[in-house]
Amino acid sequence: MFEKIKKWAKQLKRKVFVLYFAYKDTRTPWYAKIFALCVVAYAFSPIDLIPDFIPVLGYLDDVILIPLGVALALKMIPESVIRQCTVQAEERQKNGKPKNWLVGSLIILVWVAVFLWISLAAYRYFV
Repeated sequence: MFEKIKKWAKQLKRKVFVLYFAYKDTRTPWYAKIFALCVVAYAFSPIDLIPDFIPVLGYLDDVILIPLGVALALKMIPESVIRQCTVQAEERQKNGKPKNWLVGSLIILVWVAVFLWISLAAYRYFV
């Protein structure tokens, strides 16, 4: 069973790389580029929207959101682009994934804003 999970994760990683290259391809429609960019940015982000240390919820983004986003994005991209980008993705996957620190920073800002909002609400409630 563990081998099946590893194989699935490797395929998902390859598909994220396919989206990465499809985003750069001029044959990809603009709406597919925007959606693919969002999925790739989130997948490559060093910080998750829901941190992994939160029980159960922490892994939901990795198990549900990313595969769902990848599947939807791939349906928007022409098959010829996907085939060409799959070859590029297999080559790139050998070198590791790029980090997206901009998206990671934005997610940190969201968490800081949520923390401040909760702190302010608690302060108003208790004072």
